[in-house]
Amino acid sequence: MEIALQALGQMTCKVTYDEICLWLRCKLHYAIYTVLDYTMDMNETILVVDDKANVRTLLREYLTEQGYRVVTAENGRIALFSARQEKPDLILLDIMMPEMDGNEFIRTYRKESATPIILLTARVEELDKVIGLELGADDYITKPFGMRELLARVRAVLRRTGKDEISAEILRVADITLNANDRRVTVAGQEIALTPSEFDLLALLMREPGRAFPRLELLEQLQGVALAGAEKTVNVHIRNLRSKIEPDASNPRYIETVFGIGYRFCTK
Repeated sequence: MEIALQALGQMTCKVTYDEICLWLRCKLHYAIYTVLDYTMDMNETILVVDDKANVRTLLREYLTEQGYRVVTAENGRIALFSARQEKPDLILLDIMMPEMDGNEFIRTYRKESATPIILLTARVEELDKVIGLELGADDYITKPFGMRELLARVRAVLRRTGKDEISAEILRVADITLNANDRRVTVAGQEIALTPSEFDLLALLMREPGRAFPRLELLEQLQGVALAGAEKTVNVHIRNLRSKIEPDASNPRYIETVFGIGYRFCTK
């Protein structure tokens, strides 16, 4: 209590008794979660990776308030250790970091895990975002971003990959089999490793073979929000998906481009 009052005494503005009580309750609430190491019935674990301490603190406090368990790392090397130990449900990953940047982290981590990754990028060049998606990231959000937008992206990804949301659905179209229960895909009997976004995109297309899906509709299904100008995210995921399931990605047999609209899954 004395420490709290001393901290309040250092403020240059006047505060009311109710504001003091609210401030103390907030600090006590945060301290309880810290001391108990989030042993309450928390939901999914999110790993926040950013070299800026203020960004890590902001995201940790905000996402904790939303009911998530949050762990942080300041670079890619520490993030690899944390990811292997904590087994997060989602990773929020900065690109520009010392020692090991975000792209190198994805190259390494994708060899051992399909945990969904959302890039946090200050880069405005389209190529930089495309590289991250091609390496295996599921989505990206450009700094500075609004917390509501970030939360919408986080919830959309976790909703798609959450164990309690998974259906026992098994889809078979042509010689591709998709098992939604264990999130496995086989092509002509051979198992193919897909990222969460690639898997969900393929499932969307296979559920309605022959239907032409607009890019924005696919984007909304994947991210929970469809932002104009972000359709290239779908293009990159389709390109990655074709490279994995098509016998010849330059002449696709399964996923056809419908010019001026989007994509459809062929039944030929």
